[in-house]
Amino acid sequence: MKTFMMSAALAFGLAVTALPASAKNIVEIASEAGSFKTLLTAAKAAGLADALASGENLTVFAPTDEAFSKLPAGTVESLLKPENKDQLVAILSYHVVPRKLTSDMLPGRKIAVKTLKSHQDRTLSIKKSHGAVSVDNASVIKADIMASNGVIHVIDEVVLPSK
Repeated sequence: MKTFMMSAALAFGLAVTALPASAKNIVEIASEAGSFKTLLTAAKAAGLADALASGENLTVFAPTDEAFSKLPAGTVESLLKPENKDQLVAILSYHVVPRKLTSDMLPGRKIAVKTLKSHQDRTLSIKKSHGAVSVDNASVIKADIMASNGVIHVIDEVVLPSK
């Protein structure tokens, strides 16, 4: 019995040490990556950064700084103005799915996935074909970056909701 208890205690200790010391949330991972400065600035301006940090089971299709630079000149600066906050919230919300969605969960066909609600229900068109994943007009360039509160998929374009 004593040997069993010691073995159980040792197994528990090994299991605890195998857990990550501090799992990072979506915002922390994006901040550390260094290629999502525009996205994080926009999320703060829209009042969404805290929700991305503390929400649970989120999927974020995260455009890189380079993706934001592909927008017409002045677009980002205009969206960051307080008077355009509703439009910014709608665009950023379109990049977030309120459930955890990893690439291995996608069928080998096109599907529509509901995004966070802004003023109306919105769906992203997601397609997986031959191992490549696209989201509306964007390509997923890095998939399945796991965070403590969800998953990040890096995309090469900013996706815009239809009006």
